[in-house]
Amino acid sequence: MLDLTPDELLSTTRAVRKRLDVDRPVPDDLVRECVAAAMQAPSGSNNMTMQFVVVRDEEKRRAIGEVYRQCYEIYKGLDGIYVGSIEKPTEPEQAQQKRVQTSADFLGEHMGDAPVLVLGCTGGRADGIPAMMSASMMGNILPAMWSFMLAARARGLGTAWTTVHLFMEQQVADIVGIPFDEVQQVCLSPLAFTKGTDFKPAVRPEPDTIIHWDTW
Repeated sequence: MLDLTPDELLSTTRAVRKRLDVDRPVPDDLVRECVAAAMQAPSGSNNMTMQFVVVRDEEKRRAIGEVYRQCYEIYKGLDGIYVGSIEKPTEPEQAQQKRVQTSADFLGEHMGDAPVLVLGCTGGRADGIPAMMSASMMGNILPAMWSFMLAARARGLGTAWTTVHLFMEQQVADIVGIPFDEVQQVCLSPLAFTKGTDFKPAVRPEPDTIIHWDTW
């Protein structure tokens, strides 16, 4: 376990892409520990619908990586959504944006190289259902997946929250046998030990720039 305070853990759990050690295997017991921590996250109505598909098989990882690569090409064409198409107001912010772009582009080509891929899923599907119901469904797996990532960081492991594979969710479901009509994928993350553990907080806006006190 890394020697991190709670605030250091929260502020240094970054999206890790280029610094994933793809040559070092991840023990199954560490994955279990991260899932155990994730299961302590809040769940709507105490209805624990979250599921984790942990992919270690090399052939399946490569197949998911190829789907991710194809989806990433679609993502790159979305102006204003693709990370490389977003303009920041200051030079330091734009420099940071460029670093994120090159890092994300790298993962777009190398997702399948990670020794473990983790799919965060929830029972049921949110397609076309009322906002209250979809938010409740996502409120099970989203906190759990973030807790998984925090637990991974505490153990020297890197993760990266990605969703672009959902352009081809059915194809990924078919690769690992997820029942598509009954289970919705929400997040795909690589999981690997990191090259170094010296991650720093990112540049972020001051709290008062995004807080709306009492009214919008």
